[in-house]
Amino acid sequence: MKLLRITVSFACSAVFLLPASWMQAQSKPLLTGDAAFTDWNQQTPGVRHKITVADLRQPKQEESVMNFPTVISRPKDALPIAPLGFKVTLYAGGDNGPLQRYQVTEHMLPASGSFTQPRIVRTAPNGDLFLADSGVGAIDVLRGVGPDGKFQQFEHFATGLDHPFGIAFYPADNPRYIYVGNATTVVRLPYHNGDLHVSGPPETIVPDIPGFAQLAGGGHWTRDVTFTKDGKHLLVSVGSGSNVDDPDTHPSEFHRADVLEYTPDGKFEKVYAHGIRNCVGEAVNPITGELWCSTNERDQLGNHLVPDYVTSVPEGSFFGWPWYYMGGKRDPRLTDPCAEGTGANPQLTSPLTKEQAANCKRVDLSSKVRTPDVLVQPHMASLEMLFYPSKTGSAGGEHIFPKEFEGGIFAAEHGSWNRANRSGYEVIFIPMRDGHASGEYDDFLTGFVTKDGGVWGRPVGVAVGKDGSLFVVDDGSRTVWHVEWVGK
Repeated sequence: MKLLRITVSFACSAVFLLPASWMQAQSKPLLTGDAAFTDWNQQTPGVRHKITVADLRQPKQEESVMNFPTVISRPKDALPIAPLGFKVTLYAGGDNGPLQRYQVTEHMLPASGSFTQPRIVRTAPNGDLFLADSGVGAIDVLRGVGPDGKFQQFEHFATGLDHPFGIAFYPADNPRYIYVGNATTVVRLPYHNGDLHVSGPPETIVPDIPGFAQLAGGGHWTRDVTFTKDGKHLLVSVGSGSNVDDPDTHPSEFHRADVLEYTPDGKFEKVYAHGIRNCVGEAVNPITGELWCSTNERDQLGNHLVPDYVTSVPEGSFFGWPWYYMGGKRDPRLTDPCAEGTGANPQLTSPLTKEQAANCKRVDLSSKVRTPDVLVQPHMASLEMLFYPSKTGSAGGEHIFPKEFEGGIFAAEHGSWNRANRSGYEVIFIPMRDGHASGEYDDFLTGFVTKDGGVWGRPVGVAVGKDGSLFVVDDGSRTVWHVEWVGK
């Protein structure tokens, strides 16, 4: 594959004076076709990609590789690289050694510094940052920005949780609870604006979410939680238990690779959407009210398959896993699903028995598979996402980003392991118009890989502060980064 190689260097701690239109001031190449499939050393802030279904190669299982990174210590003075007009500083953490894959186990030893395994982060209505330190079962609170650019107050809000990940405030504007997605449960904790410590024990409202998967590193244990725009339904994302196991013949996949819907009190209502291999990050589009998912697709179909994606997820939609991908392309490792199984009937109350699966009638569901809105690099491992607010929204402060970012999406890309040349290890931006995506995305925050290919950072979480600035969690260096717009 012929790749476009672009080398640009930006100083990320300087103040830039820019014209009124930030977008017009940027040189933003649009990469399409083969050129859109870049690796880490072509990822540069301001480069725009558009990958379509027509660009996808044929499956080549023989191309699959095991290319897990060994995370190195952050080089002296290294910082993530943002576009012109932005300033990046270290906000919290960075006082531990790098987090290695072999250290991510079901029972992790607490690290000596600030964080053990920092993951998802969300902003409370009062502006506090709530961060899930999943490996040690804690929810931390970070408040304020001091003269040195670092937090002013750091507290453990709650401890003793089981791999907390998703965080949702309920009700959204004046919360009484924080909902937390654990590996196998959803709990809610009493909370009022400004609380720094939980005032009571966790209440388990969903006791029976499918648990740890049998994947490398125990994968797909992350459970994100969010509420529909009207606040009437709780949506819980559950990743698959495998790479490509047929749910008809593997009962352990029942109610996995789904988004599950509950009442705010935890009563199961239905499968909201299905066939989504691993919706790691959830967010509700403030304009359309639709759920969106930042999704990890399957592995081992080749170096350039299957793209991860960020997409709207309409109620009742089907994204094909494991039988199909990207709008009905068949996975060559599987036959069509059983007509009596969960692919055709997602609301089944129990999985098929072994006898039912062995003698089932097959049905072609390829025409029902929804094509995702935005395809990103294969194996990038897309994690937390958010919608950047408009100036009339919750962010209206001195560091609010230029108008072109309003309503767009930021997503953290943890980085590939099933690709010969590494991709990901960045934060991307997805431009939106009236709540809808064009299928393009930009490299926004890069520089987590050294010039010789050493990985020192792995973005996992994103949040917007009350002043409009962006906070990025990096679990490779166990750091929270702060990205401010200063180029006025």
